[in-house]
Amino acid sequence: MFGIFKSDPTKKLKKEHGILLEKAMHAQRNGDIRGYAMLTAETESVWQRIEQIESNNK
Repeated sequence: MFGIFKSDPTKKLKKEHGILLEKAMHAQRNGDIRGYAMLTAETESVWQRIEQIESNNK
C-alpha cells in the first residue's frame, strides 16, 4: 500500500551514470584519453552498483 511513497534507489545512480558518460564523451572529443579512461572506469563501477541493487530487489 505504501510502496508508492518509496523512492527508487537506482534513480540517483542512473542520473550519476548519465552525467559521467557525458563527461567521458567530452573528454574523448577533447583528446584527453587518460581522463576518458578514468571516467569510463568510474561509469562501469556505477553501472555495476545499479545492477547489483536491481538484482537484490528481484
